[in-house]
Amino acid sequence: MTSAFPAYTQLDLRIDGHVAVLTLDNPPVNALTRILNDELTAALDAISEIDAIRAVVLTGRGKVFCAGADLKGRADNIRHPGDLMAHSRRTRECFHAIRECAKPVVVAINGAALGSGLAMVASADILVASEAASLGLPEVDVGLLGGCRHAMRLFSHSRLRLMALTGQRVSGEELYRLGIVEACTAPEELLPKALEIAHAIAAKSPVSTRMGKHTMNVIEDMSLRDGYRYEQDMTAQIGKTEDAKEAQAAFKEKRAPVFKGY
Repeated sequence: MTSAFPAYTQLDLRIDGHVAVLTLDNPPVNALTRILNDELTAALDAISEIDAIRAVVLTGRGKVFCAGADLKGRADNIRHPGDLMAHSRRTRECFHAIRECAKPVVVAINGAALGSGLAMVASADILVASEAASLGLPEVDVGLLGGCRHAMRLFSHSRLRLMALTGQRVSGEELYRLGIVEACTAPEELLPKALEIAHAIAAKSPVSTRMGKHTMNVIEDMSLRDGYRYEQDMTAQIGKTEDAKEAQAAFKEKRAPVFKGY
């Protein structure tokens, strides 16, 4: 199945059953370069259209998940009028590629996820962290802004502003205490835990998980009335699928369902 993807230079992709494992691989700190940005976006877009892949695990190689934007390469990417807008567009679309990927994304935070790294984490569906993990917004220390709107999906008003205005990081253990991540594991147990969750998702009806993620994305900014109405409409659509009929038949017959993805 990996033949469906090009050879990436700063991103590692492997397939584990119905799960795609994406590893940021730009040493020493997996900074979000233009290359990594574009490769991650392209990989997630392709995964959305490959039926055999039902879930994604996103992690980083080494001791850092992603230390943020590639400040050293910023000057090379922003030289002419229009370059800054194009750079900003590419960056935000990378985060949206995670959030809008048709397949649920489990992020395994192996180390520091700062700035752009935090935005990646906040764009995923399910979060697990290593004891070595931390989230932070260090832009205040380099005269920039960024990532706060994504961080608002994770942190309270006061905690977010403390992070943004002081650069203070939040550890993996604190993330777990706050209920932001589902688990805080020893470093060697992180990827197995993320894969356990991803495989549990992949065992469900792919049409249900795909439509379920899409629905949750859509209703996130809706009112209670409009959001639940939309969810009811999507439930009616799911109920017409062959997978839904198979799930109901398997429940009645007390057997494991065999899903087809439609």
